[in-house]
Amino acid sequence: MTRYERVAAVLRERIEHGLYGPGDRLPSIRAVCQEMAVGISTAQEAYRQLMDAALIESRPKSGYFVLAGHAPRVLPSVSRPAQRPVDVSQWNQVLELVATQNEDDCLLLGRGVPNLDYATLKPLSKILGGLHRTTELSGFNYDKLIGSLELRQQVAKLAVASNCLLHPDDILITTGCQEALSIALRTLTQPGDVVAVDSPSFYGTMQILKAGSLKALEIPTDPQTGISLEALELALEQWPIRAIQITPTFNNPLGYTMPAERKRALVQLAQRFDVAIIEDDIYGDLAFSQPRPPTVKSFDTDGRVLLCSGFSKTLCPGLRVGWLAPGRYRDQALHMKYVSTGASATLPQLAVAAFIAKGHFDRHLRSIIRQYQRQRDVMIDWVQRYFPAGTGISYPQGGFLLWVELPAAVDCVRLNECLVEHHLHVAPGSLFSASGKFRQCLRLNYAFTLTPAIEAAVRTVGALAKVMVDEMRAPPG
Repeated sequence: MTRYERVAAVLRERIEHGLYGPGDRLPSIRAVCQEMAVGISTAQEAYRQLMDAALIESRPKSGYFVLAGHAPRVLPSVSRPAQRPVDVSQWNQVLELVATQNEDDCLLLGRGVPNLDYATLKPLSKILGGLHRTTELSGFNYDKLIGSLELRQQVAKLAVASNCLLHPDDILITTGCQEALSIALRTLTQPGDVVAVDSPSFYGTMQILKAGSLKALEIPTDPQTGISLEALELALEQWPIRAIQITPTFNNPLGYTMPAERKRALVQLAQRFDVAIIEDDIYGDLAFSQPRPPTVKSFDTDGRVLLCSGFSKTLCPGLRVGWLAPGRYRDQALHMKYVSTGASATLPQLAVAAFIAKGHFDRHLRSIIRQYQRQRDVMIDWVQRYFPAGTGISYPQGGFLLWVELPAAVDCVRLNECLVEHHLHVAPGSLFSASGKFRQCLRLNYAFTLTPAIEAAVRTVGALAKVMVDEMRAPPG
């Protein structure tokens, strides 16, 4: 065991033996450090492990508490993907999901977008309006290919929270995180190359692999600790893997966060096999407890980690402001940026930079994080109440996406077809696999204010899923 695992084991034993009951406040980080002679980061990681295990929760400015029924009773199972590189499919399903995003009469329960109704976003709107009215003509011209200095400086400051020290010149501004991922993959690979990915994995990245004629090697992934380093090591020994692409913090869609020590071990594994890592950290700032988890990039000593992120999940997806820290691959990445979109739009960059510099970003994060954590618990309660018995539910410690694994009898692609007449739509699990696995799974969004109408929609999804289970159990004839 590592130190943090030993600390977590002691606290877990005390909880299981009733020393700390449901709703009880646990010792502070400082108290744990003093009692067990460990550092602050070790104690923090131990508590994060207990949160990932759905035993405790963090309450802002109050501390850590034993959960009293919010956590899911069943977690999703560890994935078992194909043990060989495969071509990516599922484009038609992705296109259907994208096409429904602007349908006003359809409630999109699985859409991966944040809540845009918070008053804390109003200063951003005012900053944008002011720039449009007062900016010099240079604001309507191309900015530098690498991006505006003002925004790169602010991104470098934000990265410190993830233990990542970046110089503004280390950062390349992109048109959303999707472009950052695309640039990173095109920088590292050629058609026919193999890329290792966690499983399930973000369908947007999967489609970048498909467009580049790349093969995906899906690695077994745990819903609490993430990609199996043991399976990854075997894959690296067996296949000519050109890059490892993961979302290790508040993963989309599975929700896991890799422990810090496993992130460090991942970098060491990549160093041993001389392979690059593409890290998607788009949800990393939406941590329910502080400090937020470190990035894989923070353990990078030789520039082999390409860190991708942006503001589509924390602010507004329509601004299309993302960024990439490409490490040793900076020159190649800059070339790929030039041949894809050239310079990104200037005014959104300046607006986001000003929003951060004036302190609005921190205030906005604090507001939405508190709400997202509460709404996660409400959504979990609804799924447990309305979905078939035995349904597995993720327990993310940040972000706003829930991964739901239904009984094997449920086909969520067919379920989605049944939901059309109810003007509802979910994100079927097969979208998140290169080969179309996870058909019994779906993704839900809990960012939006959870109204009675949304509860009714979740109830409808659960009811139709139960029908599928009953049909499977019914005797023939």
